Amino acid sequence: MNKHTPVLLNESIENLISNKSGIYFEGTIGFGGHTELILSHLDADAKYIGTDKDIAAYEHCKNKFKDDKRVELYNASFTNIIDISKIEFIEKFDGIFADLGVSSFQLDNKDSGFTFREDVQLDLRMDKSQGEPASFYLNKISEKELADIFFKYGEERNSKKIAQAICNYRLNDKIETTGQLKGIIEEFTPERFLNKTLARIFQALRIFVNNELDELEEFLEKAVSVLNSNGRLAIITFHSLEDRIVKNYFKEKTKTCVCPTEYPVCMCDTKPELKIVTKKPIVPSAEEVKLNRRSRSAKLRVAEKL
Repeated sequence: MNKHTPVLLNESIENLISNKSGIYFEGTIGFGGHTELILSHLDADAKYIGTDKDIAAYEHCKNKFKDDKRVELYNASFTNIIDISKIEFIEKFDGIFADLGVSSFQLDNKDSGFTFREDVQLDLRMDKSQGEPASFYLNKISEKELADIFFKYGEERNSKKIAQAICNYRLNDKIETTGQLKGIIEEFTPERFLNKTLARIFQALRIFVNNELDELEEFLEKAVSVLNSNGRLAIITFHSLEDRIVKNYFKEKTKTCVCPTEYPVCMCDTKPELKIVTKKPIVPSAEEVKLNRRSRSAKLRVAEKL
């Protein structure tokens, strides 16, 4: 198995743990990098709940932490946090953490269907048992829908051109592999821009196929509802779309008034739910980026429940 290096490891621990005997939730256990260090900072009577949609990640951690009585893991989306808390008879968590990045194992392992460096089936689903693979949508949805996906989720300026090329290609051949999609984009993309363009298109498709942004918004809302007073919510993002959602959500939950601006006085009696701990996001040090290039876009934001 390819080694995955967790990002902002110490920074996450420092900002998450307030009660060493507390109850914690990790929404994206991945291959257990953050999990392992967090557990090393918790006492024997703590409890740790983890989820991951990726079956390989779940099975790996299930084995890795099988002897730790504090740990309970679920092969599920982090949006199930409330249902899982009920199953575990947990009323509130003392800390909730999620690293939203795709693991190095997923990116580099051709069987995962995430890489464009190998010619493999174009899948991009975190949970292969749910929904349809990316290839399904490339062959079915309209040119406008494809362009919107590439622009909205990948911030790709050539979204219309790429969507048109895909639709022209599929008139004669079904798109099923990463190599086919890469070949379509290679036709009109200068070599010096190719990797970045491919990364944006694959990111856009992955976000769309997994409904990632909607799930993030749902998770944030549910997480705050089951967070203890003084408990912390820590989220690591890897692109501007995710970071904007987390930043805006935290900001919204700190408001003392949500009345329309034309109201002369506040009539809503809104009480803030969160206090922002990180006024600016914590980013990797130059040393960490040097050791792990994939950490360079990571941002950690932390808020505390009032």
